[in-house]
Amino acid sequence: MKYQENIESVAALQPDYLGFIFYDKSSRFFDGEIPELPQTIKKTGVFVNTDLETVLQLIKKHSLKAVQLHGNESPEYCKTLKDSDVEIIKVFSIKSTFNFDVLKPYEGIVDYFLFDTKGKLPGGNGYTFNWDVLKDYSSTTPYFLSGGIGLSEIEKLKAFQKSPASKYCYAIDVNSKFEIEPGLKDINELEKFKNEISHVERM
Repeated sequence: MKYQENIESVAALQPDYLGFIFYDKSSRFFDGEIPELPQTIKKTGVFVNTDLETVLQLIKKHSLKAVQLHGNESPEYCKTLKDSDVEIIKVFSIKSTFNFDVLKPYEGIVDYFLFDTKGKLPGGNGYTFNWDVLKDYSSTTPYFLSGGIGLSEIEKLKAFQKSPASKYCYAIDVNSKFEIEPGLKDINELEKFKNEISHVERM
């Protein structure tokens, strides 16, 4: 999220999380004040290899409830952030295959993993990865499914959510497919998506 009025409009749809990108190379870079949001929405700071002190300052400044880490942040780095009483969402990028062993050092430290599509940018690339890879998910840590998810993925999502691979899928993370421009979301499209997804029966 980037623009005040748009943030408030999306918040009215009552998502569980709202993300604010604190990565200055991103076209969605957020450099303002977050408006007052309902307590049910977790303000989430998105970071890429940011030094710990800066992350801690921004957690405090914006009363962040979660951090999404898109870089090469170590388990030790994540452990330090745990002391700030925020949820830790560690991102891993997938193309067509993935070695789930790389998750092991983060087990018990992070609250969630997030699986995104491997691309030129650390997130927001706008296309999906092969979700069949998640059939081999060997962890019990809940995960966010991300990467190019939009209205055209509804049927695919419904099928996925009824499959064994979705057992530990905790949340669906959406971004670029709902944008009018970077950081500006289409409220009508988001509302359609939310209504469709809320009727999906899980396994």
